[in-house]
Amino acid sequence: MTFQPVIPSGGIVGWRFLQRTYESQLQSFSSSAANERETQFFLDNIGKIQSAEQLVSDRRLLQVALGAFGLEGDLDNRFFIRKILEDGTQADDALSNRLADKRYREFSDAFGFGPGAVRKTALTSDMEQIAQANLTARFEIAVGESDETMRISLHAQRELSDLANRTSSADTKWFDLMGLPPLRSMMETALGLPSSFAQLDIDKQLVEFKARLLKLTGSEDLAQFSNPKSIEKLTDTYLARSQISQLQNTISPAQTALILLGAV
Repeated sequence: MTFQPVIPSGGIVGWRFLQRTYESQLQSFSSSAANERETQFFLDNIGKIQSAEQLVSDRRLLQVALGAFGLEGDLDNRFFIRKILEDGTQADDALSNRLADKRYREFSDAFGFGPGAVRKTALTSDMEQIAQANLTARFEIAVGESDETMRISLHAQRELSDLANRTSSADTKWFDLMGLPPLRSMMETALGLPSSFAQLDIDKQLVEFKARLLKLTGSEDLAQFSNPKSIEKLTDTYLARSQISQLQNTISPAQTALILLGAV
């Protein structure tokens, strides 16, 4: 039987319920027979993998490996994924460093098949983290099948905090966010940016992102999201604006204002 997450409603009310029941729902999902078999197979066999070619040749292992980074859509792109892994991350011209989506760099780094890297497939704790990340990501996919905004919100709770706590410069954090599709989507919606925004020059996007976040929170620095309360406020704003977008043809301006006020 396919796992069906319980989300009683959309918007902030549904999000609060999902937050309260998250641990129990994730545990129920993870302990299903199919997911336990998949996790155990990965942990039993990933240590034997010594090259990118071996990993991409095993569909079951590759599915978990990609799923942990939200890249499950590339399961059939084996040549591309092999190139990502074999190039590694240390050279500036490595494929993962040339892609806008920084999840590929994280994926490549996690296995250590590139030049000068240390292979990590034999590191039990690292592979256990990947197996758990895959379960978490797959749970989020199940949630997204009911409500995509909830999936993005779950993703943001950990990824936005991780981004905020990096030691890189303020601008580098912004560029990293722009290269992470789920976080970018959340930020664009929360800040009320139009769908055409991504067509602007990247430096102009940076200026506008900063200005909009400053207006919303009083700071343009993504480091503010090291505070869970800041993430909560942004998430509520994102969910409220998403709800408005879905209902904009059926609600009045006064109702729109009430929804936004509820997110503040």
